[in-house]
Amino acid sequence: MIERYVALAHPAAEMTGTGCLTDLPKPRLNIDSDTQSATLDKFGLNTSNRPVLGLCPGAEFGPAKRWPEQHFTAVAKEMIEGGYQVWLFGSAKDQDVTNAIKSALPEQIQEHCVNLAGATSLIEAVDLLAACESVVSNDSGLMHVSAAVGCNIVALYGSTSPGYTPPLADKVAILHTDIGCRPCFKRECPLGHLKCLTELSPQRVVSSLKQLAAQEANA
Repeated sequence: MIERYVALAHPAAEMTGTGCLTDLPKPRLNIDSDTQSATLDKFGLNTSNRPVLGLCPGAEFGPAKRWPEQHFTAVAKEMIEGGYQVWLFGSAKDQDVTNAIKSALPEQIQEHCVNLAGATSLIEAVDLLAACESVVSNDSGLMHVSAAVGCNIVALYGSTSPGYTPPLADKVAILHTDIGCRPCFKRECPLGHLKCLTELSPQRVVSSLKQLAAQEANA
């Protein structure tokens, strides 16, 4: 998608064939440390006791881009039990989903899960995503924000394709199923089963998170 827009700045004759545009810079968002610190204080958040995993379970495009909430819960549970804290991001429209994810966790670990959906401004969400070690996200705007602030990204694709809108970051795991009907680019599953999402297991996501963390630790 970025290549398409950059190509508009060049004569059409230069844009024939493939590989015309290489080494394009990736989008980056700069974080002001003072503003970020104030945002953390505002929401009573602490990054020193446990590393932070951000979860972005929403997708404005439609349900065919949304990984099941029970899968997000399974990832949150395993990662919290492994020593992480979890922050849930999204708009007010995502509150039903984020509430369901947190409430489905065992009560004794819910204190390590913070529901921020609908509570932050976009700028505050950017600051808080930048404080996350890793982020698990559907193909959404917050996925691209997370990439632009330098998080480890586990990007989940259902009806859409990373060939068009991948997270442009260096530390990325892109996950999808190999079901034959994807990518269909539909807002809702035309076959009514959403197997492209339901059959993408939480364990694949957890494994990818651990691999990214290990790579970062060994870098």
